[in-house]
Amino acid sequence: METIAKIRRLYHVGGKGFKTIARELNLSKNTVKKIIREDKTASDYQRQEASYRVLEEYTERLIEKLKQDFHEPKRRKRTAKKIYEELQLAGYTGSYDAVHEFIAKWRRDRKEIGCKAFVPLEFLPGEAFQFDWSTEEILLSDVLTRIKVAHIRLCYSRYFFMIAYPNEQMEMVLSAHNEAFKFFQGVCHKGIYDNMKTAVQTVLLGKERAFNPRFLQLCSHHLFEPIACTPGSGWEKGQVENQVSTGRCNFFTPLVKVDSLLDLNTILAASCLAWAKKTRHPEQKDKTTYEVYQEELSHLIPYRGDFDAYKVEKEVVSPYCFVHYATNAYSVECHYVGKVVDLYIYAKKIKIIYQGRVIGEHVRSFERYKRIYDAWHYVPILERKPGALRNGAPFKSWNLPSAMQKAREKLAQYPDGDKQFVRVLLAVSVHGLSAVEHACSLALTQGGCNSTIIFRYLEPVLNPNKEQEYLSLLFPPTEDLQCYNRICLSGKVLAREIGHA
Repeated sequence: METIAKIRRLYHVGGKGFKTIARELNLSKNTVKKIIREDKTASDYQRQEASYRVLEEYTERLIEKLKQDFHEPKRRKRTAKKIYEELQLAGYTGSYDAVHEFIAKWRRDRKEIGCKAFVPLEFLPGEAFQFDWSTEEILLSDVLTRIKVAHIRLCYSRYFFMIAYPNEQMEMVLSAHNEAFKFFQGVCHKGIYDNMKTAVQTVLLGKERAFNPRFLQLCSHHLFEPIACTPGSGWEKGQVENQVSTGRCNFFTPLVKVDSLLDLNTILAASCLAWAKKTRHPEQKDKTTYEVYQEELSHLIPYRGDFDAYKVEKEVVSPYCFVHYATNAYSVECHYVGKVVDLYIYAKKIKIIYQGRVIGEHVRSFERYKRIYDAWHYVPILERKPGALRNGAPFKSWNLPSAMQKAREKLAQYPDGDKQFVRVLLAVSVHGLSAVEHACSLALTQGGCNSTIIFRYLEPVLNPNKEQEYLSLLFPPTEDLQCYNRICLSGKVLAREIGHA
């Protein structure tokens, strides 16, 4: 462009001829003439497409093969080399480069159409919400921890909710929906998802999907219809995709420091509400997101209460009274060793059930290779092995009621103290913890503590209307022994009189 400008100035302003300009600028005279006669300030170079005359008669056949492969998964698409070999069998004698360049251009044109062109989406109030996960980092108890955050966004009002979990397993998905619908005070008529494994078991033709049965139960409980996006078409849930970056920039930067996920989720819920109240709606710019949500609220399906958010797995109880899940071991009642039980896995707890009866319940641990005990599950074993009370792992840090703990310490002074305390523990399954605790407290108050005394105090606690002495003699006297008191009293009086004399 600088050369063209010099030529134009020398010709129009300087009044110089073609030969003079060509000599001064060391250019061809024909080049100078062309620039002056075209009267353009810039020159565009158009590369001519290479023509492959041998390929022309095979073009239709080649395009047909490419169209066949276009909607196939990547693993089933033929390579340019494979198509070239097929054309050779059909009689093509041209070069591979011609076939490769044609295929690359054809695929590039189709890809650009798909990437650059989008259809704007519009939703009615209460019509749909979008769901997605993101991975974030926080300082959890001063340890850098990677967590999963569930994002749920109402498509019409743009009101959104975020909640954090240790992972994105099925029970977390179910729990996130419960918490979100509770937060929104209602449910949209449709939910839009990508093809995550916790929701979609199989991608069928078109929009057809085989959904996870437990996920379908969630949808049935809350009365919304699940819709899965086309694979690789994230723009179909573009609102929640954008929300992931919005949430990360505004709620997780700089690095968040919390002591527990419960604290983090409390902060996130308050932040979502504050964000909605201060942020203008992208389309209804005279209103905030929260004001538009208030208008949408009447169109939502009323909240129907929590869905029982668990998944079920089968396990066999080990000889050490454990069931195993995710590298951790959870204790169950010792009577069920060898039985196949159901693990009801929740986001925050684990229940172990056998034939409809709960035989163990624990707070869920997300650490690895931990053993989680309930010492009461092992108490029946102590009847046969009382020595296990001293060194048994479940009893090492057993948090007993204070009266029972003091009774245990008192009984430890006796040679058979373990056996005596085991009898007290076994009484809990018959009489209840509160009754045994109260009996221990009474025994300690009266100054004596052994299993016989505790059981003597236990019966009146169980039968408060029954008149009975706490302690009674096995062989009560048959004669009136008050005479001994009278004799002692008379002796004291006589001694006093002698002393005065």
